[in-house]
Amino acid sequence: MGGVWWDENSRLKRKRWERHQKLPDMLNTYQPHGGLRGTCSYSYFPCMPLKCNAEKATYRWILEPNSSLLHKYQLIELIEGAYLEGNKSLSNWDVFTHIPGHIKDDSDGDIADDHYHLYMLLQCGFKQEDIELMHQLGVNAYRFSISWSRILPRGRFGKVNSVGITFYNRLIDALLLKGIQPFVTLNHYDVPQDLEDQYGAWLNPQIQKDFGHYADVCFKAFGKKVKYWSTLNEPNVVVILGFITGEYPPQHCSKPYGDCLSGDSNIEPYIAAHNIILAHATAVEIYKKKYQVKQGGSIGIAISARWYEPLRDIPADCLAVQRALAFDIAWFLDPVIFGEYPPEMRQVLSLRLPTFSSEDRRKLQHKLDFIGINHYTSKYVKDCIFSPCEGGKTESTAFVMSTGERNGIPIGTPTSMPDNYVFPDGMEKIIMYIMQRYNNIPMFITENGYAQGSTSNDPTTDMLNDTSRVEYLHGYLTSLTRAVRQGADVRGYFIWSLLDNFEWLYGYTQRFGLYHVNFETQERTPRLSAKWFKEFLEGPEVIERMNRDLECLRSIY
Repeated sequence: MGGVWWDENSRLKRKRWERHQKLPDMLNTYQPHGGLRGTCSYSYFPCMPLKCNAEKATYRWILEPNSSLLHKYQLIELIEGAYLEGNKSLSNWDVFTHIPGHIKDDSDGDIADDHYHLYMLLQCGFKQEDIELMHQLGVNAYRFSISWSRILPRGRFGKVNSVGITFYNRLIDALLLKGIQPFVTLNHYDVPQDLEDQYGAWLNPQIQKDFGHYADVCFKAFGKKVKYWSTLNEPNVVVILGFITGEYPPQHCSKPYGDCLSGDSNIEPYIAAHNIILAHATAVEIYKKKYQVKQGGSIGIAISARWYEPLRDIPADCLAVQRALAFDIAWFLDPVIFGEYPPEMRQVLSLRLPTFSSEDRRKLQHKLDFIGINHYTSKYVKDCIFSPCEGGKTESTAFVMSTGERNGIPIGTPTSMPDNYVFPDGMEKIIMYIMQRYNNIPMFITENGYAQGSTSNDPTTDMLNDTSRVEYLHGYLTSLTRAVRQGADVRGYFIWSLLDNFEWLYGYTQRFGLYHVNFETQERTPRLSAKWFKEFLEGPEVIERMNRDLECLRSIY
């Protein structure tokens, strides 16, 4: 959801920094952003200062021309609803969520935030409610994903669904009319169930052609209006949870990782990852050759990026950190940037990793324009090569054991989301790792957010006064600022998420939104974080008052 980005020629420029050293910590850690409207403001979604405006007030920053966008991110699968309307076919997640026991509260995404109807019925005079929420907040861009099964219900074996094209064109047009730029993700977990049934989806090289065809249709239909594309969101999560542990569709796994009806956790993850990487490369090649020059956009990929700390201060655990990061992040980024799997993985897995053919390498020469980083939390890791570990960790887990605690003490404050801890330093560290490994390719923080656990639709006082979320964002943006000051080319920041939504295996029991959603009435209610963000955009003069308000709320709640 929210963020900022800037073009290739823009660099963070700090001038007359000494004038800011006397500012309160809040001013020195939260970095303002500007936008397409050429204004400057402070916010929890935006990013870093790009250029000090000496002619303005001491606390104010401005961006170089056309250098920044403020975003929100929302996944269509989680908010769109209307899962069988408008000629849409079933996705693998539609099928998965309708099987009892798969989702924590036995819910599904059939209606979710009813995003589809809020936009599809615009011609009938219905209010553009969610766009209005963004507009009222003052944001100038919105990151969302497209449902593959709404555009191509049968993949390349069927026709393009004109109703789906119309829906997304209306959404994009409505955003642009409000001065909000679209940032589009082509795939976030879900694939047409028809492709799963026909040939096994990600386990079959045919998916590369299907994904390329789907990407081509989207570039052609929307590319004149969309300037930022992400091919896939969190492909590492798809592979790990879909083909190692079997928690996500297609639920393939084998013992000791899980107890599935089919699958081989020692082989299939690497086949699926290989096809995902080459599907990405296919889409990038199509965009670079056919569309980028005339449409003037950019294309990248977003990866789930947890940071790891060594459990013990010994060399073996430090090496375990490097293996964990390679098996988690470099698994996908090394091939699309360097054309080969990471040496840390090759050393452990040997021939289990596929190889890239000459044709594959030719495709991979078309480099991405940015890396998307989805970062929420951090954990400790322990080496399991030279030390005994519970559960006998194996090659597929990089011979490491991860844990959220050291000597019974959590790495950070636990949140309602399992295995998610508040560890702000992880933001700086993961950015610096990616910066150093990939030669400071432009980066976006494409997801970052805080969960509140709740099974109630009622917007209770505790749920609305989300001081913990505000403090989380404060800490992580402070950490992000430190990375940027060290030269990291971070061009944007997104918060997950604008609205409470359907959170995968957790259904509606985890709430990330700045706006509380009553899923029975579809009423949106702003939380403290939304109000705070809006005030932040109004200018730095409100910061001290907001600090006082937060201290007051802490004393009450």
